[in-house]
Amino acid sequence: MNLLLIEDDVQLAAEIAAPLSAQGFEVTRITDGQAGLEAARARSFDLVITDRMLPRLEGLEIVRALRAGGDPVPILVLSALDTVDDRVLGLRAGSDDYLGKPFAIEELLARVESLLRRRQTAAETVLRVDDLEMDLIAHRATRAGREVTLTSREFRLLEFLVRHAGQVVTRSMLLEAVWDIRFDPQTNLIDVHVSRLRQAVDREFDKPLIHTVRGVGYTLRA
Repeated sequence: MNLLLIEDDVQLAAEIAAPLSAQGFEVTRITDGQAGLEAARARSFDLVITDRMLPRLEGLEIVRALRAGGDPVPILVLSALDTVDDRVLGLRAGSDDYLGKPFAIEELLARVESLLRRRQTAAETVLRVDDLEMDLIAHRATRAGREVTLTSREFRLLEFLVRHAGQVVTRSMLLEAVWDIRFDPQTNLIDVHVSRLRQAVDREFDKPLIHTVRGVGYTLRA
């Protein structure tokens, strides 16, 4: 899972990042509030941890900006401002949790785990790979916040690729899963639909997500 840590105290950031990395999290560290907001907007993170008192942009302004843009990412605010009023202000700004400084690293880790469990439970109908997001209930796909227009079949095809992200899927797997038919070696049905899907998903972005594995099939990966 990918975590964004916005903390201008370099030593504290290192102390937070080390145990998170040890547990397998990928931690992106940023020391500037405005840069942190830009990073959160540019990439889909599983969790944002932000200090309040930051250069250029205060932590709660980051929270408000993300919520105003419709970003549901769980946000944990860290702050030496730890009165009841401060915590209420942080939660009303849109944060999911608020932890006063100083704090025990064990408590921070427990809160991170709790927020991620909540996100996984709430997001069973939402699939994400990098900056690509699929809402299975709304039948809507977006990339970096931009809507991706897909036919019903293309949506099913993309869903299968996303559910198997990082794996190589063969043409026969796609035919059986998306079209419910057995593989016909003479058909170019898969290639045509994947080509259209690429146009919709990757055309306007420098970083392609859908890749061809020659002689085997396709894979979707960050």
